[in-house]
Amino acid sequence: MTDAKQTKKARKIKDRGKEPYVLDIEAKTRKNDNFRSTLWTGEHLQLTVMSIPVGGDIGLEVHPKNDQFLRLEQGRGRVEMGPSKTNLTFVREVEDDWAILVPAGTWHNVTNIGDQPMKVYALYGPADHAPGTVHKTQEDAEKDPEED
Repeated sequence: MTDAKQTKKARKIKDRGKEPYVLDIEAKTRKNDNFRSTLWTGEHLQLTVMSIPVGGDIGLEVHPKNDQFLRLEQGRGRVEMGPSKTNLTFVREVEDDWAILVPAGTWHNVTNIGDQPMKVYALYGPADHAPGTVHKTQEDAEKDPEED
């Protein structure tokens, strides 16, 4: 896909937050090719979909005030969580249809250990990203001044 087509596709993504919204979450998650796309941002909850390339990861992070629910719709991953970035004592492997619950203040990462892109959706409570956030790549997310 050319850069122009990818940019046009990314612009079609709309954060429908604060509006009633229903969707086939599995289909929407599997079709997403962006590292992160924010689909719905409300007062107390946010929905994003992610595509993590083979060997890639979500990125080691902590959300001090946000609980997080992640669900794999495609692929295999290794989940690591713990009280600090150097103490990730909780390690599990997950695959299609598995959910990951991350308590606020817990360092965590999910690495794609499969042989296809890992497709994930995430619910944050409260919202973590600016409404309408789209990061085509992980590098775009890391360069975004809105991300901490």
